[in-house]
Amino acid sequence: MIKSKGWNWKIVKDDPSIIWKNPSIESYYLLNRWASFEMKDFLDLGCGLGRHSVLFAKNGFNVSCFDISEEAINRTKQWCEEENLKCNYKVGDMLLLPYKDNSFDCILCRNVISHTDTEGIKKIIKELKRVLRKDGECYLTLGSKDTWGFKQESWPLQDPNIRLRMEKGPEYKTPHFYADYDLCKELFKDFEIINIYQVIDYYESDGKTFDSYHYHLLIKKI
Repeated sequence: MIKSKGWNWKIVKDDPSIIWKNPSIESYYLLNRWASFEMKDFLDLGCGLGRHSVLFAKNGFNVSCFDISEEAINRTKQWCEEENLKCNYKVGDMLLLPYKDNSFDCILCRNVISHTDTEGIKKIIKELKRVLRKDGECYLTLGSKDTWGFKQESWPLQDPNIRLRMEKGPEYKTPHFYADYDLCKELFKDFEIINIYQVIDYYESDGKTFDSYHYHLLIKKI
């Protein structure tokens, strides 16, 4: 099994305008959904610079911030303290979460659980189920095999679903897991799949247009 690897957050500037300091669009839907269900204990799994930790903590959730990167946790903690928010912080590997069984009502892991191999993904999914309470929900994303990254034949293929990203930047030499619809259903067969849909993001770089496909899943522990 490939050892989990996090982002190199040290090279990401702490600029309030960057995407990593602004909550994702769907996080506002999740915030309202989970508040309406009176869910309180929230895990920001792979918290990065803390954009979702801060959002949920400001709205009354009991927030646990988790990341494999000590740099990420330190910067999240600094931001939370500047906002006078009290959260719980832990550094570790998602393959073995440092939380008791049935600890959380809701979990968000957006563009996070993909940085290991297929066996690692299966272990992480088991950990998600373990730490979620009954009827607890998790929102997560997985890279799609339709995306350009999976089609980069120059990027080493680690197993049928994994490529090692060779693009310079914070994800350099970080493994990326890619799924198709049938694999998504198989991986989460022990959960109730509330929603599953594929999103295409477009972005420009060096005068070229790139597309990025991700599966978005909302699942419930049954």
